[in-house]
Amino acid sequence: MSHEKCLKNVKIPCSCIAPSLVRVPVAHCFGPPGHYKRKFCTVCRKSLESLAFRCEVCELHVHTDCILFACSDCRQCHQDGHQEHDTYHHHWREGNLSSSARCEVCKKTCGSSEVLSGMRCEWCGILAHAACYIIVTPECTFGRLRNMILPPNCVQLFSRNFSKLHCFRISENLQTESVPGSDTPANGSPGRGTAGERNSKQTVKIFDGNDAVKRNQFRLISVPRIAKNEEVVEAALRAYYINDDQQEYELQTFTQQALLSDDVINRNDAAEDSNLGSVFRESVPEAWIIRAKPKDEEVIRIYAAWLKVGMAYVSLRVNKDSTTQTVIKEVLPLLGKQCFQIRSMFLLSLVQRMVLDNQELILNRLKDIRKTSIRQMNQTRFYIVENSKSIVRVNLFVGGLPPQLSTEEYTNILKDELAIKTNVVSVSHVYQAQGAVVLEISCFSEAERIYMLVKDTTVNDKPLNAVVIPEVRASKIPQNCCPLLVFVNPKSGGLKGRDLLYSFRKLLNPHQVFELTNGGPLPGFHTFSKVPSFRVLVCGGDGTVGWVLGALEEIRHKLVCSEPSVAILPLGTGNDLGRVLRWGAGYSGEDPYTILVSVDEADDVLMDRWTILLDAEEPAEGAENGVAEPEPPKIVQMNNYCGLGIDAELSLDFHHAREEEPGKFNSRFHNKGVYVKVGLQKISHTRNLHKDIKLQVDQHEVELPSIEGLIFINIPSWGSGADLWGSESDNRFEKPRIDDGLLEVVGVTGVVHMGQVQGGFRSGIRIAQGSYFRVTLLKPIPVQVDGEPWIQAPGQIIISAAGPKVLAVGLS
Repeated sequence: MSHEKCLKNVKIPCSCIAPSLVRVPVAHCFGPPGHYKRKFCTVCRKSLESLAFRCEVCELHVHTDCILFACSDCRQCHQDGHQEHDTYHHHWREGNLSSSARCEVCKKTCGSSEVLSGMRCEWCGILAHAACYIIVTPECTFGRLRNMILPPNCVQLFSRNFSKLHCFRISENLQTESVPGSDTPANGSPGRGTAGERNSKQTVKIFDGNDAVKRNQFRLISVPRIAKNEEVVEAALRAYYINDDQQEYELQTFTQQALLSDDVINRNDAAEDSNLGSVFRESVPEAWIIRAKPKDEEVIRIYAAWLKVGMAYVSLRVNKDSTTQTVIKEVLPLLGKQCFQIRSMFLLSLVQRMVLDNQELILNRLKDIRKTSIRQMNQTRFYIVENSKSIVRVNLFVGGLPPQLSTEEYTNILKDELAIKTNVVSVSHVYQAQGAVVLEISCFSEAERIYMLVKDTTVNDKPLNAVVIPEVRASKIPQNCCPLLVFVNPKSGGLKGRDLLYSFRKLLNPHQVFELTNGGPLPGFHTFSKVPSFRVLVCGGDGTVGWVLGALEEIRHKLVCSEPSVAILPLGTGNDLGRVLRWGAGYSGEDPYTILVSVDEADDVLMDRWTILLDAEEPAEGAENGVAEPEPPKIVQMNNYCGLGIDAELSLDFHHAREEEPGKFNSRFHNKGVYVKVGLQKISHTRNLHKDIKLQVDQHEVELPSIEGLIFINIPSWGSGADLWGSESDNRFEKPRIDDGLLEVVGVTGVVHMGQVQGGFRSGIRIAQGSYFRVTLLKPIPVQVDGEPWIQAPGQIIISAAGPKVLAVGLS
């Protein structure tokens, strides 16, 4: 509905027309249903007052009962081997802008919190009125973030048989069953025309085909009790957003007995009397099915798949004798391609892509689709393509395997556990240290089978994990482009990571955003292994940063860009490294777009990293009768600090508390409160750590004072921002820097001393400064590295510099 004076501003096609205007349909990636305040449904244009869905990749919002009618016009974030585009047009999405949004053309306000209005490009973020956006140059340059966005034409992913959640590696444990296909019918939400009898009207269930009957998905329409057949048909077509001539459709009655029958098709092929005066006559049927009347001929549209831009298609009239072969013969001259020697045609629908047999009768195919769903028929189109052999190449990352095995041994494990077919499956990359392989699969059904089977497979009592990963074609990346590889830990920072995942997928290409709980950092680094220049953004706490940097160190030699700079968005409790690099004490809801701009403008700084060798000389604690073998040497990487004694003991108690009740640890304030509580419980405990350990610094024995905790610090921030070393000048030691190749060793006398340091009243006891350390443990002692604590058995701990320095990204 519109004022007459406002009609000139209405430029957006309605839901029944929009699907036919999309050249290549791209399905949306709907997350779990949620409540979205001040948002509007892009199908019915009404506000989202109840549970609704949003696309995880673009700005689309829809009601639960409108999701079936959402136009498949999501962003095309990769190529699938069929359509390839090197130039991109703006991808416009209507509405759901802030009320302060300004039009790029007329500079006036174009957003609204009262109605669906205004336009936004999903790639560059440019804003405009519906009447102004057609003036904007159609080519999109990706806007301010162009240098960090991975262009879609550089990404190839053969995604058939995989859902969008699989393609974009979105954890399914965060998803819930969506309305389509569930036991809950998509029958409208309260207060939106589903209230039953009202003003002499009757509510009627309408199914659009056999598929809707099987799924029990219907639409409710409200019509007068004395409505004619034509009126009900018109209302039914409108409910399903179908803009065809109502004379081409008819109604068939449907009873509850028929709904419960499996033989849906046979029950409903019988012709119904469509010339009834009133639909309802004496008894009211429980439901109706709307059917397309049979036709002897009709006009179809055929698109040329080799045309990369525009909406070019050929309209062709087909009859009962028209086959795929005859249609191809007729349409090729119209497209100027009569010289083609090998030709084929395929059908692309809302739910599938199907190659048609040369002798298939076109009208029979259309009849079958309409019988299944007239809505699906409305979003089905024909493409004609060259019949060249397309190479299928699905890349599947499989982790959780035993480490340090050969390619042949990994292949044998996969044969035994997954029964892989070696004629279509090969191991293309092996990551021995991490126990992971990348499979290259040349069959879609085999790729899907392996992916689903991996979820329920364990090897040596360790579950396997599988991630569908894209192939980045480095040769197509623009010369001045330095894509950003984003890692997000959704469990960090009071679950703020989940919101950041959505924001970064929307602002960047989703294929450059990786969720760390879904396979860890390795799939991301493998995806970017051939990219000549890229940066990394890690969203998480200090432990998450250490995890990513450790993975980078292990596979650095396999990356073309072996030293990518690393930026940090601190989400944890301490966030000491984030503080040092001036990213702040912790993320508190800043605009993700502003964060990305800051990353782009930030400078690179060098930072030391350290390797810690843990070599226990006695059996691990808890071994039966002390018979067990000593623990094998373990190597960990350190970025921030390593603590022994009281510092690690507090961290270990906090870690145990969080494991027991993880749901309570959803805010930094609560986390710090638990730390204080744990510390108060230890305040009266006395230990003599200096009697239980020996310290060697650069081959020299160092006598330890009476302390309860020994801490090795690499950065001037400890325990949520405290300066443990202190700022006073000292002739014995050099001034600490994060890139000087030296570690500072500090002691604390107990919980009270630690509290005073964190309050800024004291500093630690300066003990030593050096580049090589050997610590001898005479008894089991708590140890923590970058916030990850454990009990270390007696033995040796050696700390030394780790390879090249890290190239970190810091704000000036």
